[in-house]
Amino acid sequence: MNWLELLPPALIAELLALGVCAGFLAGLFGIGGGMLLVPFMTLILSHSGVEASMAVKMAIATSMATILFTSLSSVRAHHGRGAVRWAIVRGMAPGILVGGLIAGAGAFSVLKGQALAVVFGLFVSFSATQMLLGKKPAPHRQMPGWVGQSAAGTGVGFLSGLVGAGGGFVSVPFMTWCNVPIHNAVATSAALGVPVAIASTLGYVIGGWNLPGALPGAFGYLYLPALVLIAAASVTMAPLGARAAHAMNVAQLKRAFAVLLYGLAIYMLFKAFSG
Repeated sequence: MNWLELLPPALIAELLALGVCAGFLAGLFGIGGGMLLVPFMTLILSHSGVEASMAVKMAIATSMATILFTSLSSVRAHHGRGAVRWAIVRGMAPGILVGGLIAGAGAFSVLKGQALAVVFGLFVSFSATQMLLGKKPAPHRQMPGWVGQSAAGTGVGFLSGLVGAGGGFVSVPFMTWCNVPIHNAVATSAALGVPVAIASTLGYVIGGWNLPGALPGAFGYLYLPALVLIAAASVTMAPLGARAAHAMNVAQLKRAFAVLLYGLAIYMLFKAFSG
Protein backbone atom coordinates (compact mmCIF):
# COMPACT_ATOMS: atom_id res chain seq x y z
CA MET A 1 0.00 0.00 0.00
CA ASN A 2 1.31 3.47 -0.92
CA TRP A 3 0.56 5.42 2.25
CA LEU A 4 1.50 8.76 0.74
CA GLU A 5 -1.29 8.42 -1.84
CA LEU A 6 -3.80 8.15 1.00
CA LEU A 7 -2.76 11.46 2.56
CA PRO A 8 -4.73 14.64 1.82
CA PRO A 9 -2.64 17.19 -0.12
CA ALA A 10 -3.01 19.68 2.74
CA LEU A 11 -1.49 17.18 5.20
CA ILE A 12 1.43 16.50 2.85
CA ALA A 13 2.06 20.26 2.59
CA GLU A 14 1.93 20.66 6.37
CA LEU A 15 4.42 17.83 6.96
CA LEU A 16 6.82 19.12 4.30
CA ALA A 17 6.69 22.64 5.76
CA LEU A 18 7.30 21.20 9.21
CA GLY A 19 10.31 19.30 7.90
CA VAL A 20 11.76 22.45 6.34
CA CYS A 21 11.48 24.38 9.61
CA ALA A 22 12.73 21.48 11.73
CA GLY A 23 15.75 20.92 9.51
CA PHE A 24 16.77 24.57 9.63
CA LEU A 25 16.40 24.72 13.43
CA ALA A 26 18.31 21.46 13.82
CA GLY A 27 21.29 22.98 12.06
CA LEU A 28 20.91 26.31 13.86
CA PHE A 29 20.55 25.02 17.42
CA GLY A 30 21.77 21.42 17.33
CA ILE A 31 18.45 20.23 18.78
CA GLY A 32 17.57 17.69 16.13
CA GLY A 33 14.33 19.48 15.32
CA GLY A 34 12.32 17.50 17.86
CA MET A 35 11.47 20.55 19.94
CA LEU A 36 9.52 21.89 16.98
CA LEU A 37 8.26 18.59 15.60
CA VAL A 38 6.60 17.22 18.75
CA PRO A 39 4.16 20.09 19.43
CA PHE A 40 3.21 20.60 15.78
CA MET A 41 2.93 16.89 15.01
CA THR A 42 0.73 16.49 18.07
CA LEU A 43 -1.52 19.21 16.65
CA ILE A 44 -1.55 17.67 13.15
CA LEU A 45 -2.26 14.14 14.38
CA SER A 46 -5.00 15.34 16.75
CA HIS A 47 -6.73 17.08 13.84
CA SER A 48 -6.38 13.85 11.83
CA GLY A 49 -8.55 12.01 14.34
CA VAL A 50 -5.91 10.40 16.56
CA GLU A 51 -6.83 10.24 20.26
CA ALA A 52 -4.98 12.95 22.21
CA SER A 53 -2.79 10.71 24.38
CA MET A 54 -1.81 8.51 21.43
CA ALA A 55 -1.15 11.61 19.30
CA VAL A 56 1.48 12.81 21.77
CA LYS A 57 3.21 9.42 21.78
CA MET A 58 3.12 9.10 17.99
CA ALA A 59 4.48 12.64 17.62
CA ILE A 60 7.35 11.91 20.02
CA ALA A 61 8.29 8.60 18.38
CA THR A 62 8.06 9.88 14.81
CA SER A 63 9.96 13.03 15.71
CA MET A 64 12.82 11.00 17.15
CA ALA A 65 13.01 8.81 14.05
CA THR A 66 13.32 11.86 11.78
CA ILE A 67 16.13 13.21 13.98
CA LEU A 68 18.43 10.46 12.73
CA PHE A 69 18.31 11.88 9.21
CA THR A 70 18.32 15.52 10.27
CA SER A 71 21.25 15.05 12.65
CA LEU A 72 23.36 13.32 10.00
CA SER A 73 22.82 16.22 7.63
CA SER A 74 23.44 18.82 10.33
CA VAL A 75 26.57 17.24 11.75
CA ARG A 76 28.12 16.96 8.32
CA ALA A 77 27.82 20.72 7.92
CA HIS A 78 29.19 21.43 11.41
CA HIS A 79 32.04 18.96 10.97
CA GLY A 80 33.05 20.73 7.78
CA ARG A 81 33.67 23.81 9.92
CA GLY A 82 35.68 21.84 12.49
CA ALA A 83 33.17 22.63 15.24
CA VAL A 84 32.28 19.11 16.50
CA ARG A 85 34.10 17.97 19.65
CA TRP A 86 34.37 14.30 18.76
CA ALA A 87 36.04 13.39 22.07
CA ILE A 88 32.85 14.48 23.85
CA VAL A 89 30.73 12.49 21.40
CA ARG A 90 32.76 9.35 22.13
CA GLY A 91 32.46 9.95 25.87
CA MET A 92 28.70 10.51 25.97
CA ALA A 93 27.48 8.19 23.19
CA PRO A 94 27.59 4.89 25.18
CA GLY A 95 25.41 6.32 27.93
CA ILE A 96 23.07 7.90 25.39
CA LEU A 97 22.49 4.52 23.73
CA VAL A 98 21.62 2.92 27.09
CA GLY A 99 19.38 5.76 28.26
CA GLY A 100 17.55 6.09 24.95
CA LEU A 101 16.83 2.37 24.71
CA ILE A 102 15.54 2.22 28.30
CA ALA A 103 13.26 5.20 27.72
CA GLY A 104 11.92 4.07 24.36
CA ALA A 105 11.32 0.43 25.23
CA GLY A 106 10.27 0.89 28.87
CA ALA A 107 9.18 4.18 30.42
CA PHE A 108 7.68 5.59 27.21
CA SER A 109 5.21 2.70 26.89
CA VAL A 110 4.13 2.97 30.53
CA LEU A 111 3.68 6.72 30.90
CA LYS A 112 0.51 8.39 29.66
CA GLY A 113 0.70 10.94 26.88
CA GLN A 114 -0.35 13.73 29.25
CA ALA A 115 2.52 12.92 31.62
CA LEU A 116 4.98 12.90 28.71
CA ALA A 117 3.74 16.33 27.61
CA VAL A 118 4.31 17.70 31.13
CA VAL A 119 7.83 16.22 31.24
CA PHE A 120 8.53 17.78 27.84
CA GLY A 121 7.30 21.22 28.90
CA LEU A 122 9.12 21.30 32.24
CA PHE A 123 12.51 20.21 30.95
CA VAL A 124 12.33 22.55 27.98
CA SER A 125 11.43 25.44 30.31
CA PHE A 126 14.41 24.61 32.52
CA SER A 127 16.75 24.54 29.52
CA ALA A 128 15.40 27.86 28.23
CA THR A 129 15.90 29.52 31.61
CA GLN A 130 19.49 28.31 31.83
CA MET A 131 20.20 29.76 28.39
CA LEU A 132 18.38 33.06 28.97
CA LEU A 133 20.05 33.79 32.31
CA GLY A 134 23.39 33.47 30.59
CA LYS A 135 25.27 32.80 33.83
CA LYS A 136 28.94 32.29 33.13
CA PRO A 137 30.27 28.97 34.45
CA ALA A 138 33.20 28.88 36.82
CA PRO A 139 36.34 29.38 34.72
CA HIS A 140 37.95 26.19 36.07
CA ARG A 141 34.99 23.96 35.22
CA GLN A 142 35.59 21.42 32.46
CA MET A 143 33.86 18.43 30.94
CA PRO A 144 33.99 15.46 33.34
CA GLY A 145 35.97 12.33 32.60
CA TRP A 146 34.71 9.27 30.73
CA VAL A 147 32.56 8.01 33.63
CA GLY A 148 30.96 11.40 34.15
CA GLN A 149 30.34 11.90 30.45
CA SER A 150 28.81 8.44 30.15
CA ALA A 151 26.51 9.15 33.12
CA ALA A 152 25.50 12.50 31.62
CA GLY A 153 24.89 10.74 28.30
CA THR A 154 22.57 8.25 29.99
CA GLY A 155 20.50 11.12 31.37
CA VAL A 156 20.43 12.88 28.00
CA GLY A 157 19.42 9.68 26.20
CA PHE A 158 16.69 8.87 28.71
CA LEU A 159 15.14 12.35 28.70
CA SER A 160 15.41 12.58 24.91
CA GLY A 161 13.68 9.22 24.54
CA LEU A 162 10.81 10.41 26.73
CA VAL A 163 10.18 13.68 24.91
CA GLY A 164 11.29 12.89 21.34
CA ALA A 165 14.01 15.54 21.08
CA GLY A 166 17.58 15.12 19.93
CA GLY A 167 19.05 15.90 23.33
CA GLY A 168 20.25 19.41 22.53
CA PHE A 169 17.84 20.89 25.08
CA VAL A 170 19.91 19.16 27.78
CA SER A 171 23.32 18.58 26.19
CA VAL A 172 23.84 22.16 24.93
CA PRO A 173 23.25 23.77 28.38
CA PHE A 174 25.33 20.99 30.00
CA MET A 175 28.27 21.54 27.68
CA THR A 176 28.17 25.34 27.96
CA TRP A 177 28.03 24.90 31.76
CA CYS A 178 31.28 22.97 31.37
CA ASN A 179 32.85 25.86 29.42
CA VAL A 180 32.41 24.37 25.96
CA PRO A 181 31.85 27.36 23.60
CA ILE A 182 28.26 27.64 22.41
CA HIS A 183 29.09 27.04 18.74
CA ASN A 184 31.00 23.87 19.62
CA ALA A 185 28.22 22.78 21.98
CA VAL A 186 25.59 23.16 19.24
CA ALA A 187 27.74 21.27 16.72
CA THR A 188 28.56 18.48 19.18
CA SER A 189 24.91 18.19 20.20
CA ALA A 190 24.02 17.63 16.54
CA ALA A 191 26.43 14.69 16.47
CA LEU A 192 24.98 13.30 19.70
CA GLY A 193 21.56 13.32 18.05
CA VAL A 194 22.54 10.29 15.96
CA PRO A 195 22.95 7.76 18.84
CA VAL A 196 19.96 9.35 20.61
CA ALA A 197 17.75 8.71 17.58
CA ILE A 198 19.03 5.18 16.94
CA ALA A 199 18.52 3.97 20.52
CA SER A 200 15.18 5.67 21.14
CA THR A 201 13.63 4.66 17.81
CA LEU A 202 14.63 1.06 18.41
CA GLY A 203 13.00 1.32 21.83
CA TYR A 204 9.78 2.74 20.35
CA VAL A 205 9.59 -0.12 17.85
CA ILE A 206 10.04 -2.67 20.65
CA GLY A 207 7.58 -0.92 22.98
CA GLY A 208 4.90 -0.44 20.32
CA TRP A 209 5.32 -3.76 18.54
CA ASN A 210 1.78 -5.00 19.22
CA LEU A 211 -0.06 -1.70 18.97
CA PRO A 212 -2.73 -1.39 16.26
CA GLY A 213 -2.11 1.34 13.69
CA ALA A 214 -3.87 4.54 14.72
CA LEU A 215 -3.66 5.83 11.13
CA PRO A 216 -2.95 4.28 7.72
CA GLY A 217 0.81 3.94 7.60
CA ALA A 218 1.27 3.88 11.37
CA PHE A 219 3.68 1.26 12.70
CA GLY A 220 3.10 1.12 16.43
CA TYR A 221 4.13 4.55 17.68
CA LEU A 222 5.82 5.49 14.38
CA TYR A 223 3.85 7.33 11.70
CA LEU A 224 5.79 6.34 8.60
CA PRO A 225 4.34 8.83 6.05
CA ALA A 226 5.29 11.74 8.33
CA LEU A 227 8.73 10.22 8.84
CA VAL A 228 9.36 10.05 5.08
CA LEU A 229 8.08 13.54 4.27
CA ILE A 230 9.69 15.36 7.21
CA ALA A 231 13.03 13.60 6.80
CA ALA A 232 13.14 14.40 3.08
CA ALA A 233 12.52 18.09 3.72
CA SER A 234 14.65 18.48 6.84
CA VAL A 235 17.90 17.04 5.47
CA THR A 236 17.98 19.70 2.77
CA MET A 237 17.61 22.55 5.29
CA ALA A 238 19.92 21.44 8.13
CA PRO A 239 23.13 22.62 6.39
CA LEU A 240 21.58 26.07 5.90
CA GLY A 241 20.77 26.24 9.60
CA ALA A 242 24.32 25.23 10.50
CA ARG A 243 25.66 27.99 8.25
CA ALA A 244 23.38 30.52 9.97
CA ALA A 245 24.53 29.36 13.42
CA HIS A 246 28.15 30.14 12.63
CA ALA A 247 27.18 33.59 11.33
CA MET A 248 25.47 34.59 14.61
CA ASN A 249 27.24 35.80 17.73
CA VAL A 250 27.01 33.90 21.00
CA ALA A 251 24.48 36.22 22.68
CA GLN A 252 22.13 36.14 19.70
CA LEU A 253 22.29 32.37 19.49
CA LYS A 254 21.52 31.88 23.18
CA ARG A 255 18.60 34.32 23.16
CA ALA A 256 17.08 32.80 20.05
CA PHE A 257 17.48 29.31 21.50
CA ALA A 258 15.77 30.32 24.76
CA VAL A 259 12.83 32.08 23.08
CA LEU A 260 12.18 29.07 20.87
CA LEU A 261 12.22 26.69 23.83
CA TYR A 262 9.88 28.82 25.93
CA GLY A 263 7.30 28.97 23.17
CA LEU A 264 7.28 25.23 22.65
CA ALA A 265 7.23 24.50 26.40
CA ILE A 266 4.16 26.71 26.88
CA TYR A 267 2.32 24.94 24.08
CA MET A 268 3.02 21.44 25.41
CA LEU A 269 2.10 22.37 29.00
CA PHE A 270 -1.14 23.89 27.71
CA LYS A 271 -1.78 20.70 25.74
CA ALA A 272 -1.15 18.57 28.82
CA PHE A 273 -3.35 20.45 31.28
CA SER A 274 -6.15 21.23 28.83
CA GLY A 275 -6.32 17.54 27.90
